[in-house]
Amino acid sequence: MTTRRDFLASTAGIAFVGCSLLAARPTAAQARRQTVVSGRRAKVIDVHAHCAVPEALALMGLKIGGPQLRPDLVMATTAAERIAIMDSQGIDMQVLSINPNWYKLERDLAEKVIQVQNEKLAEACAIHADRFVAFASVALQYPDLAAKQLEEGVKKYGLRGAAIGGSVNDLEISDPKFHPFWAKAEQLGVLVFIHPQGTGATDQMAHRFKGNGYLGNVIGNPLETTIALSHLIFEGTLDKFPGLKICGAHGGGYLPSYAGRNDWGCPTRPDLCPGGTHGPLKKKPTEYLTQMYYDTMVFSPEGIRHLAAEVGAGRLMVGTDYPYPWTKTMVDEIMATPGLSDADRIAILGGTAAKLLGIKL
Repeated sequence: MTTRRDFLASTAGIAFVGCSLLAARPTAAQARRQTVVSGRRAKVIDVHAHCAVPEALALMGLKIGGPQLRPDLVMATTAAERIAIMDSQGIDMQVLSINPNWYKLERDLAEKVIQVQNEKLAEACAIHADRFVAFASVALQYPDLAAKQLEEGVKKYGLRGAAIGGSVNDLEISDPKFHPFWAKAEQLGVLVFIHPQGTGATDQMAHRFKGNGYLGNVIGNPLETTIALSHLIFEGTLDKFPGLKICGAHGGGYLPSYAGRNDWGCPTRPDLCPGGTHGPLKKKPTEYLTQMYYDTMVFSPEGIRHLAAEVGAGRLMVGTDYPYPWTKTMVDEIMATPGLSDADRIAILGGTAAKLLGIKL
């Protein structure tokens, strides 16, 4: 396998390196908010931050523009602006990810798109190594290729895991077809960040989301995550690959908010769950909630308190959905969350993410 050193030696003109290999380039002096918990500086790591690569979009006949592919997604031209906003919000590091829009591509083109994206993600991290790490992109519609891309992303480019959609061309990510990818993620011990897929629940229920309120996103995106995580539980993916490290975007959708109902589905209709009290599962459905991780995009201290009560504070990590303007006060919300210990706040703000992603605090 090509090593990172071999890759650097063979790349002419530009070096795409792992996110921790180069010292950060100096940036203009900026006021940088620091978060302190009981006199201790707490590093804040945002695990839900988006970007885009124009060169990869061009391969798919797409370009930057509009409310989804915003210009400020492009790291090459807007990193300074991004860092200034991070500084103002008290975000020390972002974990970059790209929402999949390549799941319908043919294999050869998908392979090219992913290679460009992962190279550019590594480059962006290397330029500002103290502010950014990234999740690899993978062509999950081809699970064997996705497994290879994940391993290459981690070992060759220094990326910290993978970002995937909550469904793939109408297939659940719990489908046995995707087991080669999950096996590789478990083997590598890296985090898989699951983000709602735009062609999932939002599109499939579009007729129900018409009208005021931006319901396609407000309801549709958390619903997509809810469905994805529920299938990973009930189809036995988490039993088959117990070492998986999974993070569900948007607080895991609605799953943690109504978790108890999951424990009663099979006992209520045992005819739909052959194999045992909860079908073939090895434990109660709610017990799998503490096997996964969740971002804090639930928009209130009370929402964060409830999420921590259901899954444990050590399973939560900061998420902002940058640059989409959902929240600018995530640090304040965590600091205002009732019932958390100082250790809980430090873990949520960045301690848990640092351990999972190999970031030195």
